[in-house]
Formats: sequence, structure tokens, C-alpha cells
Amino acid sequence: MGEDRRLAAVVALAQGMAAAHGSREAWRAAAAGACRALGGSFAALSVWERELGRLRVLVNVGELAEGEEEFPEDEAYPVHQFAEITEFLHEQWAGGGEPDAWVETAEGPAAGQSGYCHQRVAALRRRGRGCCVVAPIVLHGRAWGELYVARPAGEAVFGRGDADFATVLASVVAAGIAQTERLEEARRLAFTDSLTGLANRRAVDVRLERAIERHRRDGAVVSLVVCDLNGLKRVNDTHGHAAGDRLLERFGSVLSLCGAMLPGALAARLGGDEFCLLAVGPPADQVVKAAGELCRRATELELGDGVACGVASTEDPIGPVRSARRLFRLADAAQYRAKAERANRPVVAGRAGPDDPVVRLADEPSQEEGGERRRFRGRHAP
Repeated sequence: MGEDRRLAAVVALAQGMAAAHGSREAWRAAAAGACRALGGSFAALSVWERELGRLRVLVNVGELAEGEEEFPEDEAYPVHQFAEITEFLHEQWAGGGEPDAWVETAEGPAAGQSGYCHQRVAALRRRGRGCCVVAPIVLHGRAWGELYVARPAGEAVFGRGDADFATVLASVVAAGIAQTERLEEARRLAFTDSLTGLANRRAVDVRLERAIERHRRDGAVVSLVVCDLNGLKRVNDTHGHAAGDRLLERFGSVLSLCGAMLPGALAARLGGDEFCLLAVGPPADQVVKAAGELCRRATELELGDGVACGVASTEDPIGPVRSARRLFRLADAAQYRAKAERANRPVVAGRAGPDDPVVRLADEPSQEEGGERRRFRGRHAP
């Protein structure tokens, strides 16, 4: 391959990884780009899981052999079977050099080149491949994993130039992985509450908008549980904010546990002492049952005074729900009523008859009237 073509291949690989959304797409782009660049028929990307002592395959692309999957769930190999990732790299660095790639064939290491005649050679034969080039991926100064590209039996064997080029490709892949990890961490922080580890308000807004779109499109049941943790101010004033934070963390754990009763539910802290569960799909009664369990467990928390819990579901008689804001207002109104009544169970919007006070409260204008009305704060806008 000429220099211009190789440069174009490097650029294409970098662009493919930059355009990926999430780790899996980035892994696929890395393996596919390297496979094209090296003229291979198959490529794989593996990560070295030090704590488990194994190389785990993240993605396979190209001509897959029997038993190979694009994103395997459990394809892993003990690192002692492929000791080059530790021994070979250590030898290179100890000698003052940089890690580079090596070539193996179905007959053993390529003539005149370093290599390891072991399970990888047997795997080449078993899968009908004639040769492979293996390049270590180094991230943050440590071996992160391997890039593996193979050709079928009968095709030209990779040469030293291919191995050197694979080293360049592995460096591009490492840079792409580092960028993907940074972006995913930024996304995680943007949608996560730092104290409890639950989702935050921004995550709820995004998920709820999508859920309401599904409801409008195909009638999916969307339910929202909004709750206020009682007694937080008293705990902060009496025992200090560290104790208040512990109470919030413990309630967050209880919320996560109860959310697990609803497949796919999102558990979130909206801010301060306010939390919510968002469920798409489960019947309203199942959501109310989970909310009831949440109320029960909240009363058992040390220091706290239980929780005021409101539920609104599109499956209940609450009128048409065309916006995320309306469902939020309904759940919030139910929670407000639960707090006013000091209820030890959830209040559910729409279940108190045709003139349900919760629905009436939610649908009234957003200013306070006569001291009985709650101001629905702007934070409930989608």
C-alpha cells in the first residue's frame, strides 16, 4: 500500500472513531478501519482485564468464523495463553524501545520476526486464517489491549511493513478510545447526581420527553413517581449536613432498590430532597405497588421521617397527556397532597373519582391561591 493510501486509511480510521456514538460503535469503527487499512478479512479488538487475568474480546468484524459474534458476551482468553501482551511489551520497554506489532502465521511466527507459537497459531488454523498481525494498544502509558487483523489462508502473509503500519493504527485507536472514554465520562457526569449516583433532573427531562413521544405514538404506559424526603431540614439543623447527605444517599439506595421492581425504570434525584421514578411499560398498578414499597422502606430509614409520594400514570383516568410537563404536574400535585395529608402511602392522580382533587390541582393556573395551592415551579418545565 502506498504512502498516500496509508495516510488516507489512517484519516478514515480516526474519522470513523470520532463519529462513533458510544464505546461499542467506537470499537467497531476501530476494528473495521484497521481491517480495511491492512487489507485483512477479519479484525478484533480486545481489552486486557488485569484484575481477571484475561484478554476479553470486545468486537469482531469482517468474515466471522463459526462461533464468533460481532459483540461477544463471553469470548475471553487467559492472558497466560497470550503472554506477549505482558512479556513482549516488558522486553521492549526495558530495552528503551516502544511497543510494536508482530506477525504470526498458521505455521508459526513469521520468518525472522518475533512471535509466539502457541494457542493463537492453533486458532488461525482452526478458523481457516493464514496469518495475523497483532498490535498492542497503549493507553495512558499502560497496555490497554490488542488490535488483531487476519487474512485467509492462501493470501499474502503480512510483512514487517504491515506490522509497523499496524503499530501506527494502534496508536490512532488508542487516541480514539481515550477520546470516547472522556466523552462518556462527561455525559455520565452531565446526567448523574454526584451525591447519590442516581440520574439527575436533566436525565429525567430527556427520558420523559422520549417516553411521552412513545405514548403519543403507540400508547405506551408512562408512569411517574415523585417524592419528597421528609425531615431533611430537621436532620441538617440537628445533626449537620453530613448526616443529611447520608440520609439522601440511603434514600437513593432505597429508591434504586424499589425502582428495580419496574423493568427499565429510571431512578433520579431531582434536587434537594426531591426524587422520582420514571417507568415506561409496566402497568400503573405495578408502579403504585413499587411506590408503596418505597414508602414503607423510607419509614425504616434512620433519622428520616418517611417520604411523601405521588404517582401519575397515563393508564389512569387523568385525561390526555400530550406533554411531559403535564405528567410532571400531575405527579407533583399527588405528592403535594400526600405531604399535606401526611400519608404513609402513595397518592395516585385520577383515582379519587371524576372530580379528583389532584387532577384539578394540577390543571389549575400556576399561581398560588388562598394558601391551599402549590406553586408549580419552573423546574417542572420540560
